Amino acid sequence: MGIIQKLDRDVARKIAAGEVVERPVSVVKELVENSLDAGSTDIRVELLAGGKGLIRVTDNGAGMAPDDALLCFESHATSKIAQVDDLERIATLGFRGEALSSIAAVARVTLKTSDATTDKGTLVRIEGKEQPEVLDIAFPRGTGIEVKDLFFNLPARKKFLRSERAELNRITRLLTDIALAHSNVRFALHHGERRVFDYPAVSGLKERLYQVFGKAFIEGLLSFDYTEGERRLHGFASRPPSARMDRRHQFFFINGRLVKDPTVQAALNQAYKNFLEKDQSAEAVVFLEISLSEVDVNVHPAKSEVRFQDSRAIFSFVYRCVEQALLRELGIKEVYPEKREETASSQVQEMHQPGLIGRPGKPGRPSPPADWASQDSREAWKAEISAPRVLGQYLDFYIVAEDDEGLLIIDQHNAHERVLFDRYLEIDKKREWPRKLTLHPLIVELSPAQVQSLEENRDLLEESGFRVDDMGGRSFAIKEFPDIFDEKEASDALLTLLEEVGQEKVEKKRERMLATLACKSAVKAGESLAFEKMAYLVEELFKTSNTALCPHGRPITLRLRRSEIEKALRRR
Repeated sequence: MGIIQKLDRDVARKIAAGEVVERPVSVVKELVENSLDAGSTDIRVELLAGGKGLIRVTDNGAGMAPDDALLCFESHATSKIAQVDDLERIATLGFRGEALSSIAAVARVTLKTSDATTDKGTLVRIEGKEQPEVLDIAFPRGTGIEVKDLFFNLPARKKFLRSERAELNRITRLLTDIALAHSNVRFALHHGERRVFDYPAVSGLKERLYQVFGKAFIEGLLSFDYTEGERRLHGFASRPPSARMDRRHQFFFINGRLVKDPTVQAALNQAYKNFLEKDQSAEAVVFLEISLSEVDVNVHPAKSEVRFQDSRAIFSFVYRCVEQALLRELGIKEVYPEKREETASSQVQEMHQPGLIGRPGKPGRPSPPADWASQDSREAWKAEISAPRVLGQYLDFYIVAEDDEGLLIIDQHNAHERVLFDRYLEIDKKREWPRKLTLHPLIVELSPAQVQSLEENRDLLEESGFRVDDMGGRSFAIKEFPDIFDEKEASDALLTLLEEVGQEKVEKKRERMLATLACKSAVKAGESLAFEKMAYLVEELFKTSNTALCPHGRPITLRLRRSEIEKALRRR
């Protein structure tokens, strides 16, 4: 007997389902996309146990006739395409005909639907490999699908699901992302008895951004809308210098489809490269509309990736459009310096201003001791000059220092981050965070994902000095915050913490929180520092646990050895 055999149909269905249904969020994505393709203007998602117990999606779309309601559970059954040529012009979100078949293979599914052509609707109930049960019922126009006990027949897959809160967080983020692309549709999400969000239909993207992220978010954005031939790029992105240290607030939609696309993302970030600090990224909601023949959406089972016919041309188009928007917004102008009389005394005075390199006397370098003959004095002087000596500041970004081996270029922000991080570690060990009470509560508006993160990490935040009270809806009041911040910094720090800590694994949450607090309270790149402050910062840096890297892993110091300088200048 040969070793190759045809798989049992049930086994084959479960393997195929594994490509489409990875976790509850996969189910929600497929069902909501089907609702949108059906022309729905009102979509409600209800969950139990983060979607592991129940996922119910109800819409007011076109609905289905009885025969279609039964046929839709068959593998590769779809209303979206009919022949091979249709794959080259896919305009719908779903098209493979695998979603309901895959979901029904690994869960207990009940479908209720009606196309309103008769006074009856249809119920189809199916569990795993069992034959479906079909009944006539009363049901309004639209479709409702219940998915219970996901992976009840695949315990090996079920044990890899994350906690209820983590799965809910994934679904919340997905639905808010999808809502951005469909502002004319109402989206509501409920978890048990709790309403996570309810976004009524609005007239455009700006209004939807306000619903999801609040007023402060949209005030920091610039809009763009460019068309070249059949290509159009439009949306919103950060107005420099506003930016983030991560790319979690970059959303890309191609012909209305939410995707993870490296070409469009790279073009956006490259366009911003000369307008933001290194390692910072723009916030952006980008919509690219192109001819259906220019893009292949059939490259990933979950339809989360695409392939362009000419990726170089797409990159160039996106880059050019974003760069034009930035130049228009920033209004590049020629600057003509004011004429003034330069006197010898003013030039000498400038040479002695703190922060300028090349001033006489090398401030910061100790003079030789008066009692040079004393051995103790000489040794003390040598020990003192072995530490880095600050020479000045370059571009208001970097501190320039020297030691016996050469020159040091120190990133002032990263250096201060490291100093503060080490201090905050000690404070956190003792749970002795100094707190500041607000005279008037600081009101912040949180997105649904940030609300989830707040609930999950409330104890951790309170231990670090943040006390936040629910004010109803998306509004929350900061009543206390760490004494290292002023009020504006406290609000920004809390919002960043909710984003970053919410994504981190449990064992790394506290370290990420401390790194974020250090980043938010450190001196900024572009900030002019007094000479004494630079000297103190360098001194403290070289007492820390790691003078090479900041808490986020970025380098702090660049060394130019004396031997390299002399070799380059042909002094040796």
